[in-house]
Amino acid sequence: MRTRLLALPAAALMTFALAACGSDEEEPAAAEPSGCQYTETGDGAKPVDLPPSEPAGGDELTIATNRGDIKVALTPDAAPCAVNSFVSLAEQGFFDDTVCHRVVPNFVLQCGDPTATGTGGPGYAFADEVTGSETYPAGTLAMANSGPDTNGSQFFIVLEGAQLDPLYTVFGTVDDAGLKIAEDIGAEGTGPDGTAPVNEVRIESVS
Repeated sequence: MRTRLLALPAAALMTFALAACGSDEEEPAAAEPSGCQYTETGDGAKPVDLPPSEPAGGDELTIATNRGDIKVALTPDAAPCAVNSFVSLAEQGFFDDTVCHRVVPNFVLQCGDPTATGTGGPGYAFADEVTGSETYPAGTLAMANSGPDTNGSQFFIVLEGAQLDPLYTVFGTVDDAGLKIAEDIGAEGTGPDGTAPVNEVRIESVS
């Protein structure tokens, strides 16, 4: 089963290549930008500051929900910019009192959009951190996106081993108890809209 995990589209970015003229000398190669690059895309669903460009790391967080606590082990070595963004948003209260807007039974639970429409985000985007060899077993925590390098705030928890192309940045795993909570939510199915969990799933805080 291959289902696109959609998130807020980033604003179109236009780049212009400038060619030097009047000289046969080679221009020195531009230095690669250091740290994490977060690009503003417009108004966010909640006002937040951009994350710091230098990742501060982070190992564990707890997603407190009305269904119970989901403990997360983050992977800053594999996805430093995704972890940095997630931690920054958590510290700014971006996820507090938000509803998980999508569940696909036996597949994924998706959260991280304060508007609960599937189109909201933090007002910035950042690049994918993928190697092409990613797999998505049950308990995987990964970024939802709407195409290359459009990561924002929406994330998903894999309920069962998902047959997904390696296009989604994996930035952590949830513990067994948290996975059981997510699986139970998935087993309950969707509401009348066919997308949201039949019983509301509300994130109270991430800390």
